[in-house]
Amino acid sequence: MPGRVSSKNAAALRAAQKPSSQPLKSRRTTASSTVNIPDEGPSSSLRARICAIFSDAQRSTAAHRKLAVSLRKIQEDCCYEPTGERSQDEGGLGEDDFIVETARCVIRIMGVKKSEGAGDRTVRFLGMFLRRANDKDAALMPKTDAENTQTFPETPSTRLTSHILSILLPLLASKEKVVRYRATQLVAHIINSLDSVDDDSYHLIRMGLLKRVRDKEPMIRVQAVLGLGRLAGNEGDGDQEDADSDNDDASGLLNRLLEVLQNDPSADVRRSLLLNLPLASKTLPFLLERARDVDSATRRALYSRLLPALGDFRHLSLSMREKLLRWGLRDRDENVRRATGKLFRERWIEDCVGSTEVAEEGTTQQAAPPSLDGLLELLERIDVVNSSAGNGIANEAMKEFWLGRPDYRDAISFDDPFWDHLTPESVFVARSFNDFCKEAEDGKYEALMEEKMPEVMKLAFFLQKYTNDLINQIQYNNALSEGEPEEDTVEKEFIVEQLLHVAKALDYSDEIGRRKMFALLRETLAIAELPEDITKLVVDALRGICGSEAAGEREFCGIVLEAVAEVHDNVLTEDMPADNEDESFHSARSELSDMTPIKARSGTKANGVDDNSEIDEGKAIREIMINMKCLHIAQCMLENVEGDLQQNIHLVTMLNNLVVPAVRSHEAPIRERGLLCLGLCCLLDKALAEENLTLFLHCFTKGHDALQVSALHILSDILTVHSNLVAADNVDPALQKSVYKIFSKGLKASTTPDVQSAATTALCKLMLTSVIRDEDLLKQLVTLFFDPAAKDNAAVTQALSYFLPVFCHSKREHMELMAAIAASVVHSQVNLADEMDEEEEAIGVNMVGNMLVDWTDPRKLVIQDAGSIRWDEAGGKDATAVNGDIHLTLADSLLERAMAHGCPKDERKVLLTMLGKLYITSNSSTEKLQGISDLVAEAIDAKVATDTTTKNALNKYHLALSKVVGETHSARSSIEDQPVEETIADNETKMEEESEVDKTRMQVDEEQAVSSAQDSLLEELLDDEDEGS
Repeated sequence: MPGRVSSKNAAALRAAQKPSSQPLKSRRTTASSTVNIPDEGPSSSLRARICAIFSDAQRSTAAHRKLAVSLRKIQEDCCYEPTGERSQDEGGLGEDDFIVETARCVIRIMGVKKSEGAGDRTVRFLGMFLRRANDKDAALMPKTDAENTQTFPETPSTRLTSHILSILLPLLASKEKVVRYRATQLVAHIINSLDSVDDDSYHLIRMGLLKRVRDKEPMIRVQAVLGLGRLAGNEGDGDQEDADSDNDDASGLLNRLLEVLQNDPSADVRRSLLLNLPLASKTLPFLLERARDVDSATRRALYSRLLPALGDFRHLSLSMREKLLRWGLRDRDENVRRATGKLFRERWIEDCVGSTEVAEEGTTQQAAPPSLDGLLELLERIDVVNSSAGNGIANEAMKEFWLGRPDYRDAISFDDPFWDHLTPESVFVARSFNDFCKEAEDGKYEALMEEKMPEVMKLAFFLQKYTNDLINQIQYNNALSEGEPEEDTVEKEFIVEQLLHVAKALDYSDEIGRRKMFALLRETLAIAELPEDITKLVVDALRGICGSEAAGEREFCGIVLEAVAEVHDNVLTEDMPADNEDESFHSARSELSDMTPIKARSGTKANGVDDNSEIDEGKAIREIMINMKCLHIAQCMLENVEGDLQQNIHLVTMLNNLVVPAVRSHEAPIRERGLLCLGLCCLLDKALAEENLTLFLHCFTKGHDALQVSALHILSDILTVHSNLVAADNVDPALQKSVYKIFSKGLKASTTPDVQSAATTALCKLMLTSVIRDEDLLKQLVTLFFDPAAKDNAAVTQALSYFLPVFCHSKREHMELMAAIAASVVHSQVNLADEMDEEEEAIGVNMVGNMLVDWTDPRKLVIQDAGSIRWDEAGGKDATAVNGDIHLTLADSLLERAMAHGCPKDERKVLLTMLGKLYITSNSSTEKLQGISDLVAEAIDAKVATDTTTKNALNKYHLALSKVVGETHSARSSIEDQPVEETIADNETKMEEESEVDKTRMQVDEEQAVSSAQDSLLEELLDDEDEGS
């Protein structure tokens, strides 16, 4: 053990601080060499030993621990007086010599580039040694000094650390990026290796690293935030002193790091901060926000490293849990999705299972056995009732759970007690398990599903039980008087919905179970109080039971319409007086028209009261609800029908007696739902669609925002199914113009974002499928994409960002259409830029031109036509043989616009600059090449280009054209020089083909002759038999 500190320590401290100012002085006076090595003096055994240790440390990290022990022994020999049998081997060398020699080796690291692994290994070794040395010195300190926390302890290791830092800190501002990088890296590593530093060094480190956060090199900023992340944990809320720059003292260190986390352009910097910032209530929202980072590695680091280390996920808010799951499981990167699924099924489930298991002596179980209670709590913690409806995330989360937890798949059991006491969480477990097994590839889990899930008959009884509970609760709530509290039925509705989801996926090969389920769903559908979501699921389940063939579809329609009539009759019967019950009876089939909104609105009553009498307000509302319910059932039915409308008598009856009167109703809710049903009917019959197309156009013109959106959706669906309504040659021009005008008006509806986004999405789909091919509409879409006013409508921007490149690169006709409007688009963008204020941000006109050139590049066509493809001997496509006529057409339109009278100088400059970026190939039309070449020559003679940039672009394009035209003429002349050889070869080929045909013809004749001979011989034998008989 070392003895007391040597008496030479005071002198050592003064000597150790002397070299620290020399690098700084050298940096100020010498520009070429930032790191100035001080006078090293004569060599010594201490230098040799320390250099040998650092030399071994830079080769491999395997021996770092052993080398750190050796260097510590040297430090003890130099800094502590020997005791006992230990002899002083260093010949009187003291602490100052050890500090100088160690600092000498540290300075050598500064010039090592980042790509050299030796530098990183040396930095790691130095950090390990300083941590070990400080721990050893702290253990040797007397207890009274160790307990005194008012002053920083003075030990040989702390003096060594201070000396090294005094050398490194001036180098943080070096002009050499390698020196700045190594200095920042070493400072960050030192402060991450030590428990504490003295106050003076702390403030200098903080100031120096804050400056490096703004360094232009990302690798330096990464090291700076690694160091500041450690300091941020010790930063007090009231510490605002930085002495950094003019604005640095405006906020604390933590606020600046959070700003860097949000705004730094380097993904490595953001990821380093994400993993090194302290986990606190202030930083947590900013850290979780990185789940939407543009860098996939940063997002993956959040889910794979930060969130597992965060602790119990139940400390997060419910909305944040749902967002993290949704963002992660729907990420575009597969690794992020995989990390999120692993987090959910391994880390979060263990948090819930650990809370239900009693751990011994407070220890947590790392691999708890499968627990249904823990799984139910996990689903409760993510609010499965709300997160599984519609576009919720619970379904995807449980799919990942079942996929990665085979132990839970095998351990789960759905016995009768499980179904008798269902909760929202438990029924969702059963539904998600059933869906997972059903959707598995190759029926991998079909046997497991049949083993675990109940048969159809048993499930039908459970469904009937919980449906009755729901209806009774709804009727009880309806019977309550005002002021009495209603019991929430959301959980009971959710249970019935999940049971219906299970019923939709069952196998109905069991006829007895199928009949039971069919009768149950038929009776359930006729309940007027049934919620709309459950009604839709019941209709969907009925459609699956009836079968997909035409007969099953007709049966399905008949059953649903019977339920519609029963709903209407039952509700009306409840409202009628008891003495007229006989007169109020209506047949479900023959008198279906009595339930129409028109007759309900006309005021006719079953007891014969005068038509002019007023209808009670409560009954009027009741009748509206009746018709809305009937129309909703019809809408759900139409969404599950694919056959011809006119071939199904049930659909015709429903259309005439329910849908058409609803469209003519004066009640707005009934009319709008009737329009939806009519639109669905039009998808099944072209004549009906053509007849009512003007009706939907009128609804868009005169309707409110919601009705306009519905009208656009209906028009889009109709034109997609019946595309020849506007795309045929014999289409009515007036109708086509009206349809185009509707979409044009929708694109311009900037004050109503929903209408504009619906029109944009619908038009993009129709143009992508070539249903609509109109230059004006395409120009409006392109102009809308570049319009700064449309950037606030994210739906429009996202739709156009996907549509425009896909539209152009999918077909040659689409690309030609874009080339035809390119010049006019540039003209409109130049005018728009002139009209805009300086404060408004807009896309540059040059960027618009570059995008137009890219969209019309024929080399990017996904499917080349037969004339644009050549095949090499190996059967590969020759990409150099692409037909370049599209860019020649674009060049023609650009030149015509540039040479037109009145073309502004700015617009002409953009147009001519685009010429230099066009694709020219000899595989284009010779006539077009020659025509464009002549047009370019004419533009040069007319001196269209006035500045150097446009002149160079025009001359460059002209030279390229001339070269390609010359190659085309030479290739044509070479072909004309070989007509005789080709003719002879063709004649030989024809003669060979004719000889083959003659041989084949002779073989056929011989076969026919043999066949006829056999037939004649057979006839003779038959004749001989007849004569013999």
